[in-house]
Amino acid sequence: MSNMFHKILIANRGEIACRIIRTARRMGVKTVAVYSTADKRACHVGMADEAVCIGPPRAQESYLVADKIIAACKQTGAQAVHPGYGFLAENAEFARRLEEEGIVFIGPKHEAIAAMGDKITSKKLALAAKVNTIPGFNEAIDTPEQALTIARSIGYPVMIKATAGGGGKGMRVVLSDDEAHEGFSSCRNEARNAFGDDRVFIEKYIEEPRHIEIQLLGDAQGNYVYLHERECSIQRRHQKVIEEAPSCVLDAKMRKAMGEQAVALARAVQYQSAGTVEFVVGKDQQFYFLEMNTRLQVEHPVTELITGLDLVEWMIRVAAGEKLPFAQKDIQLNGWALECRINAEDPFRNFLPSTGRLTRFVPPPEDSGVRIDTGVCEGGEISMHYDSLIAKLITHGATRELAIAKMRDALNAFVISGVSSNIAFLAALMQHPRFLTGKFTTGFIAEEFPMGFSSASLVHSDPMLLAAVAAFARSHYIDRAVQTSGKLAGHDRKLGNAWVVLLGDRQFPLTLVTIAGGYAVSHAGRTCELKSAWRLGAHLFRGTWNGEPVCLQVERMGIKYRIAHWGTQVDMMVMTASAAHMLSLMPVKPKPDLSKFLLSPMPGMLTEIPLHPGQEVKAGEKLAIIEAMKMENILKADHDCCVAEVMAKSGDSLAVDQPIVRFV
Repeated sequence: MSNMFHKILIANRGEIACRIIRTARRMGVKTVAVYSTADKRACHVGMADEAVCIGPPRAQESYLVADKIIAACKQTGAQAVHPGYGFLAENAEFARRLEEEGIVFIGPKHEAIAAMGDKITSKKLALAAKVNTIPGFNEAIDTPEQALTIARSIGYPVMIKATAGGGGKGMRVVLSDDEAHEGFSSCRNEARNAFGDDRVFIEKYIEEPRHIEIQLLGDAQGNYVYLHERECSIQRRHQKVIEEAPSCVLDAKMRKAMGEQAVALARAVQYQSAGTVEFVVGKDQQFYFLEMNTRLQVEHPVTELITGLDLVEWMIRVAAGEKLPFAQKDIQLNGWALECRINAEDPFRNFLPSTGRLTRFVPPPEDSGVRIDTGVCEGGEISMHYDSLIAKLITHGATRELAIAKMRDALNAFVISGVSSNIAFLAALMQHPRFLTGKFTTGFIAEEFPMGFSSASLVHSDPMLLAAVAAFARSHYIDRAVQTSGKLAGHDRKLGNAWVVLLGDRQFPLTLVTIAGGYAVSHAGRTCELKSAWRLGAHLFRGTWNGEPVCLQVERMGIKYRIAHWGTQVDMMVMTASAAHMLSLMPVKPKPDLSKFLLSPMPGMLTEIPLHPGQEVKAGEKLAIIEAMKMENILKADHDCCVAEVMAKSGDSLAVDQPIVRFV
């Protein structure tokens, strides 16, 4: 097209910056990346045609500074800016500034962003457009006392929400007066830090809710289509974990009703671009407007896979003035798609953030029905300065069952080392009966994992397979050691075929007999054939178990072997029967007593520590606040105690398990 841009700037980083660059390259549009000093070697910097450094690691000094983005556009001659999601993506003032500078914002006009970006204003507009809305107090709340009064008048449970919020930040479900008071303060703090706007409001919390959103497209000529729905109910702390399209609970009539209401709201603000209208669906199947996201969503790939449309491409084309060439009747619904967010967090330590270098990063092959969107590569660093997303793993199949099966296999084959990831948790969710039936709500994770996630609590369908793979790996390591030259005569190690695999207090006595391509493994009267071409040091163990293909992850951890499969992750020791017996006679070294210390559970910045030596603290009182990966984490006292020493100060960068406070 003659009006198409020849060069655009991506005002973002990581996965979404790489995603936009790929589409722009396919369209023949040159790209400019911007980066902070922390992202100097990031993937998006290398992928773009040009790159401009815009400041220090803190987003407030780089990615959130509109003047620096505009200067980079002028420096490189970029005609338009794609904001991705997060940072300045829904900043109406930024969009207005670009317009004044003669630079096209690849997104809606600033008036629409302003109208929909404020949750109070957007709710009033939704009411006027005859969109179903949730009962609540639709004005900003100024004090904890006012929040308490309003919460009581609406009736618990209620939701306190930041007016400029999104991504689970500045949101709290509160069930009592005490929670309302504390939730108000926390929401304001999080909102101020994340969005520079600390206004909050309160609305009724819908019980047994499902989070379902409608994707839409609009152009400058007044044409609108909705691209069906996405099911986003699998959430933890209001952050989406798994998304799918379509939803199990919508029929054609409800899908049409929600889609038409979404379009009515978009039309009311003359929306031009891709946008998403989020709804909550209660147990009575009634749906209510939550908010409109005036940007590309993290989960947009599932919509792309079921419709065949590239949303980034159509954002660019609409911004360049093109008309949508399709109508609602042309939008197809093809199969089922799932997306898992692979995050840098440790599910075995209550999902604490994990930072560091990716020593191994090997995604599964992108073949038919498997897609990986990422902004990292092996050797890259996961920084505390930005969000925890490592990659998005997306699968597509003719049915939901096929899409889930592909996701299971892909998760088993996704290798990440150097930082912790939530892959084991995601794999466990893919096995969960309630998820498989589709009968879940936004409370699913909290209800099914009330004590957090523990692989030990999961029952693998065949633990003998895990033990056999550990023994297979151990036997290969020992076999290599036996072949080492230069040994003293008469001191050769004699390899037997009897092994004991230890998993905590449980023992698996195994017999391994060599067969073509592997071993015949016997345990408790059962014999199975394990065959594989696995080589020492390989993280992926691909082979067959009694003729059926299997894929597990194997990692040597000192004297143990970490085996991961279908959400179960176990550390196993493999030894001879006599060695196992001698180990059982060894005294157990007691762990050091750390009960008198408050340790940092995560890497992050200590933003508040309202304590001093000699202070008496009651159970439940706030001890410290740590900000990590754009989230505020409040540490509270488990019991009454007295402060002996404060070992860190506000503004300190903390490492995992770093002492913060010592108690008497």
